[in-house]
Amino acid sequence: MKIKFEDLICYENDHFLVINKPAHMASLDDRNDPKNVQKLAKDYSEHLSVCHRLDKDTSGCLLLAKGAEAYRHASIQFEKRNINKIYHAFVDGLTEFREERVTLSILPLDKGIVVINKEKGKEAETYFTTLENFKSNSLIECRPITGRMHQIRIHLATLKAPIINDEMYGGKPLYLSQLKKKFNLKREEEERPIIQRFALHAYALSFNNFSEQITVKADYPKDMQVLYKQLKKYR
Repeated sequence: MKIKFEDLICYENDHFLVINKPAHMASLDDRNDPKNVQKLAKDYSEHLSVCHRLDKDTSGCLLLAKGAEAYRHASIQFEKRNINKIYHAFVDGLTEFREERVTLSILPLDKGIVVINKEKGKEAETYFTTLENFKSNSLIECRPITGRMHQIRIHLATLKAPIINDEMYGGKPLYLSQLKKKFNLKREEEERPIIQRFALHAYALSFNNFSEQITVKADYPKDMQVLYKQLKKYR
């Protein structure tokens, strides 16, 4: 199905726009994926530039600038950590986080993964709060202060609460048969996980629009809506 860029826009003004990035799409130019957000944006308007990046499988709020001046304004805010981001993650296990602070340094490896390394890694800071508990899973609000690669994913793993289906950092796929007591699968039919990617969504973004502070929220995409519905139904 062809994605229309205008259908992704959830906020727009004279200087910026925010889209609800689909999962399975790179934010910036990717040689392995011609369908990246940057290309979609440039096809829509040559003046648009993506201001930051989300992991390919992460959905949600992504900020784009209309022109060089707006891009510089956003870059300074990111550099000074004045842009606030809130993510929602569905994780394995039951948690009771209340502004749980993780400050473990992160070191990227050549394989496209990261590890915790206090000596060689770069400082990283995230706050976690449990929003809801289900049968054997939790919904977590994640507030990153720094913006390291895979920061939320590995920090949650260190709390023994890896994101559902994030097998790179210890998360497990979640099947309906694990939630539903009576579950019948047709013979020769293989059960698929409820969600086909790791369950992380950039829920909200706050930034300064030259004159005022703007906060934008992005609705869950369909796959996360389904996951949330099933977790609530069989809690």
